[in-house]
Amino acid sequence: MKALRLALTAVLGGVAMMATPALAQAPGSPTLDAIRARGTLICGVNTGLAGFAQPDSQGVWRGFDVDYCRAVAVALWNDPTKVRYVPTTAQNRFTALQSGEVDLLVRNTTWTLSRDTSLGFDFTGINFFDGQGFMVKTAAGVRTARDLNGATICVQPGTTTEQNLTDWARANRIRFTPVVIERLEEVVGAYVSGRCDAYTTDVSGLASTRSAQPRPADHMILPDVISKEPLGPAVRHGDQRFADLVKWVHFGLVGAEELGITAANVAQAAQSDARPDVQRMLGRSGELGQMLGVDNLWMVNIIRTLGNYGEIFERNLTPIGLQRGPNALWTNGGLQYAPPLR
Repeated sequence: MKALRLALTAVLGGVAMMATPALAQAPGSPTLDAIRARGTLICGVNTGLAGFAQPDSQGVWRGFDVDYCRAVAVALWNDPTKVRYVPTTAQNRFTALQSGEVDLLVRNTTWTLSRDTSLGFDFTGINFFDGQGFMVKTAAGVRTARDLNGATICVQPGTTTEQNLTDWARANRIRFTPVVIERLEEVVGAYVSGRCDAYTTDVSGLASTRSAQPRPADHMILPDVISKEPLGPAVRHGDQRFADLVKWVHFGLVGAEELGITAANVAQAAQSDARPDVQRMLGRSGELGQMLGVDNLWMVNIIRTLGNYGEIFERNLTPIGLQRGPNALWTNGGLQYAPPLR
């Protein structure tokens, strides 16, 4: 406790903000034990999806999903660089998690019953509420998904997208010819080259693909949303302590936005005596960090390094044209809602 008070004093005083915290070990967590022994979190991400997970020109991974991986690393070591990113495709992502090749999968993956049970995964929350849509060339004159009767449609296999497309077409008596290609860059290339009339995936993926084109205005995302796609991090079933940590990192980010705690004001907020809920979140009272097996300053470090949920969204997803929509806070008409950190 004395060490914790000294660390808190250093943070609040603006001194040694990058000091590595003393970690409390979480008993009964083989995943956390392996991660700590290795000194690196291995995170499965997309092979390259603008706004979510993509290496920049210097090879540094950036994006919404990447920031979630970094947030877990900050919770563990107060060091966002202690992450190794493993690019995974729609086909091999689940094998990578099941086999232990990755510790954590943060890769625009839909939470479904079968994945939660038969694949042996635990989804730790919904960090992005999404839905499946269609993108077409603007010049094609298509205005709604029903205009795609008789069209060829590009889709990736091994995804909820493929099944949703078939179900939607059957329910609406739409005839289509699927062009099924596994790798993201290849399926996008097929659509751009005109091999198919439309490309279907989650609306977030469509926005990412559209933003990466030389002339984004040449492509239109249709207004139809044909499914609900709750996306979130996944871990292997059976290690609840690790699942708890990943879960509460997400809830902490959302809760910080609810409380108005940002990267710019977190140090000042931590010094305030006005809000008991702020004091608990930022380690002034209680032992929330120790309950998760990390330092009590875990949320101070995460927010200072990455910002809150809204800041992560604005930094990564607003530039590719995505609005908050259902991912706004519940207080602003959205669905993002965090249980109390107490």
